[in-house]
Amino acid sequence: MGRARKGRDISGWLVVDKPAGLTSTAVVNKVRWAFGAKKAGHAGTLDPDATGVLAVALGEATKTVPYITDALKAYTFTVRLGQSTNTDDAEGEVIASSDTRPDDDEIKAALGQFVGDIMQVPPKFSAVKVDGQRAYKLARDGEDIELAARPLWVEELVMIDRLDADHVTLEMTCGKGGYVRAIARDLGASLGCHGHVRELRRIWSGPFDVSDGITLARVEELAQQPELDTYLRPLEEGLQDLQQVPATPEGAVKMRNGNPGMVLASDIEYGDECWASLDGKAVAVGRYKAGELHPSRVFNT
Repeated sequence: MGRARKGRDISGWLVVDKPAGLTSTAVVNKVRWAFGAKKAGHAGTLDPDATGVLAVALGEATKTVPYITDALKAYTFTVRLGQSTNTDDAEGEVIASSDTRPDDDEIKAALGQFVGDIMQVPPKFSAVKVDGQRAYKLARDGEDIELAARPLWVEELVMIDRLDADHVTLEMTCGKGGYVRAIARDLGASLGCHGHVRELRRIWSGPFDVSDGITLARVEELAQQPELDTYLRPLEEGLQDLQQVPATPEGAVKMRNGNPGMVLASDIEYGDECWASLDGKAVAVGRYKAGELHPSRVFNT
């Protein structure tokens, strides 16, 4: 029998405005410690030098992480033109350079090829697995690796500022699995001038906006204090992309035991994924079938 986890049974989402210099895992560990929570996770890794929205799930909210991971996300980022690095960001070694500098119109015209359904090759310094090993480990060991292109949906990519001849700031909205560093790299290649990410900030992720975020310094300041709990957002916010259906009290009991339970639905198609609620609280996620929800995830709240 596994050893029981220590900590509080507390559930919800905390929107952290991640600082630069920390891994996403390190931020999650600090949040878990500050709340004294049994369980914590995050929806969508940010590189250590990136800032902005890191949505941290506690307790039962960890069961909704996939729905935030799959949601659209938006980033602002600054591209350094004229240089490529081996990591596709400012932390890496410069491996190529150019004196060519495109004008604003050339940059704007080039952005269109990165919108819609595109194929993107991840950076060699990334967490993609190659023969069971992380690509960044192989790259650090000096191995020359070739990563396969992956599909990515980019809803929008626009230029928002030209800081100087060497730097342009862009904003991108995209789906799951996108690498902003790869966009900067490929844009520089398309323009014939090379490029890498200088700064990166996630401004929203699914329903969570950076304006609603709490700084990590504030989390540490309020650690183990009741006031910190007031910053938690309901786990139900992680289900906003799914349709909600009310459960009957008897149906809620059945679903929480892992069995199909009656819901009061009027416009749900047979087989649709949705979530059942009782008095506004999440009961389960599952598939709707003939007046019942067949649960795949159950919430013990």
